[in-house]
Amino acid sequence: MIIGIGVDIIEVWRVKKALDKWGELFLKRVFTQRELDYANTKKFSHETLAARFACKESVLKAFGDTRIGAKLKNIEILNDSKGKPEVILHGEVKEFADKNQLDNIIVSMSHTNNYAVSNAILWKNIS
Repeated sequence: MIIGIGVDIIEVWRVKKALDKWGELFLKRVFTQRELDYANTKKFSHETLAARFACKESVLKAFGDTRIGAKLKNIEILNDSKGKPEVILHGEVKEFADKNQLDNIIVSMSHTNNYAVSNAILWKNIS
């Protein structure tokens, strides 16, 4: 059963601006080391980071509960062996998902030079 759907779009220049202003502090606050390692392998790392930022936001919106008080870093976006993005939850977000038996999150993301967009679908299995 679908529990929530979230979508987010961000202008890539906003991520570049945050990097220029806050540098490493911004990166360490928002992204896990594995996400940063992945972005560093890409030619267009700003776009890659913007897409992951949008993805984290879309996941939060799919949860639809502002009481989570989540840190974006606790929503990790990695890729499986085929390149498909997958969500790994940590901390309070994982606790919230486990408590509410929210089993699956499907995400999709894309970017251009100027924009990054993502959507997320959150569902739970009903037996």
